[in-house]
Amino acid sequence: MQEALKEAKMAEKKGEVPIGCVIVCDSEIIVRTHNLREELQTTASHAEMLAIDKANKIVGSWRLEECTLYATLEPCAMCAGTLLQSRIKAVVFGAYDAKGGCTGTIYNLLSEEKFNHQAQVIGGVLAAECGTILTNFFKKLRVK
Repeated sequence: MQEALKEAKMAEKKGEVPIGCVIVCDSEIIVRTHNLREELQTTASHAEMLAIDKANKIVGSWRLEECTLYATLEPCAMCAGTLLQSRIKAVVFGAYDAKGGCTGTIYNLLSEEKFNHQAQVIGGVLAAECGTILTNFFKKLRVK
């Protein structure tokens, strides 16, 4: 999660919502990303979506069955759905998202038994640090 926080800080420096993400496979970080929605002006440029796309290319498959994704904020519905489709093994996130979290807060797409895949979800890892960077970013934005 510390590495995902480094990515979140990189996003913040670019004026992006500070969300960072890493994907680990075989105990090694294979992907590091952060939000790029403002830079790329695409809806799907969330840190998780970019990470999954990069990991697919590195692994050489759309299946990420041996991988774990770490994100500083609980994934939204779009990201959770893509994680589900990627067959990822586990998702670890920092801050809970009361307005959009779909891996536990509002809903948990990754544990829904009606789907043909489920993933382990661990939330609240370094939650204070992950939440603080977001809170401070939005406070500064409102002042502007």
